[in-house]
Amino acid sequence: MGRKRKSGEGTVRLRKDGRWEGRVVVGYDDKGLPKTKNVLAKTKAECVEKLNVLKSSATPATAVKVRADMPFGEWMEFWYENHCKPIVRPNTQRGYEDFIRLYIRPKLGCVPLNKLTANDLQQFINWMRKDGRSEHRESRGEGLSSNTIRHCYGICRRALEKAVSEKLILQNPAKECKLPPAKPKELAILSREELQKLLIQARAEGYYEVFLLELTTGLRVGELMALQWEDLNLKTGELRIERQVCQIKGELLIQPPKTKASIRTVILPPPVVTALNEYKQTVFSQWMFPSPKKEDAPVAPSVVSHRLAKILKHAGCKKVRFHDLRHVFATNALEHGMDVKTLSTIIGHTSSATTLNIYAHVTSDMQRQAAVKIDQGIGKAEATESAPVAKSMPTMTDFQPTRKRRRRWGTGSLSQSKSGRWTGRCAITWPDGKLKTRSVHADTEEECERLLAIMIAEMRAEVAAKRERLSAEDKVS
Repeated sequence: MGRKRKSGEGTVRLRKDGRWEGRVVVGYDDKGLPKTKNVLAKTKAECVEKLNVLKSSATPATAVKVRADMPFGEWMEFWYENHCKPIVRPNTQRGYEDFIRLYIRPKLGCVPLNKLTANDLQQFINWMRKDGRSEHRESRGEGLSSNTIRHCYGICRRALEKAVSEKLILQNPAKECKLPPAKPKELAILSREELQKLLIQARAEGYYEVFLLELTTGLRVGELMALQWEDLNLKTGELRIERQVCQIKGELLIQPPKTKASIRTVILPPPVVTALNEYKQTVFSQWMFPSPKKEDAPVAPSVVSHRLAKILKHAGCKKVRFHDLRHVFATNALEHGMDVKTLSTIIGHTSSATTLNIYAHVTSDMQRQAAVKIDQGIGKAEATESAPVAKSMPTMTDFQPTRKRRRRWGTGSLSQSKSGRWTGRCAITWPDGKLKTRSVHADTEEECERLLAIMIAEMRAEVAAKRERLSAEDKVS
């Protein structure tokens, strides 16, 4: 007896005329009746192959019969594929898929949609608080964080709202659930001395311009890595942010920023423009921060985040996330008198309310300082010990970096033989796809650097000339 095919795999049978037929459900009509498509082939193997192609060409969610008593897990998949996935970003999609796969389907997937109650959802929330993590990541504790639980609940609530609008259920049971309170993450801020150490160590490791630009603009890491030289006007100091890099399953995607408000122009301080102008002379790429391994590609956000952790460790600073540098910029801007509306525009928040919510502790301190100044100005009050007093600026640190400078992409490599002679090498991909390496030799490191730079310029000129020649030949042919 042949193996019974699973639901959704379709059927394969031998017809009376000797041909094999494959048939699969691709959707349902308004009355709930299945709609099928079929394929024909001379052999069973060919029929199975054609059937798989047919199944892959059809949207998986359309093969679900939408009904009031369908399992909640199937409804979540249908809602996600048809009403959610098309309108959310790729990196958001992955989060939704993980919530559905890891938590929602295992615990609520078998409950009929029209039988799902507020008690079921409340028990689900309680389970996430106590044991949500233990089944997947035992080493990190048992319960999920309050914010993760709220996100997961929010997905269920949105899916159930859609079920109400489709008249599959009468009311949304998620409205009656009690959630754990939201716990905003405490901002990790580096001190002035730690910022100095960070920049000194970053210069030694070849990442100075990355962190200097971040600390003076507060860009998101994806926005920072997606910058190209054409986005920067070196005369006016205007920097245009209009794209971001996202890393999905190891692949880099270039896409528009998070929101419309994220497409913006910021003005850089003159010293930063000068530093970037000098840095540009050492970069041979359209990307401001090119990948050291992949040609014509930016540095991946995960790479620069890992590099920050290493630099902080080498500098003896406390551990912070790359996103915390964005908070450092915003906090410093507010403390030095920038108004919330201007800051909201610079860092790309949709509204000033978002900025106020995140940096409420800073704005509260500013209000207290303003109240003291008003009291001193109107009431002629003298400053007391309880009133904020301007702190003296700390002096520059005498910190010395612990690692040598990392060579940048496209500048080749240097090595010294046992005899003391220096060798410079550079590898460039030619238009035919072949990687060619050339070398120069010198008695001193400085002379070798000079000869290496000349050789690289000559190699790039040869590549450009050959590309132009091939392009002309293609036009002629």
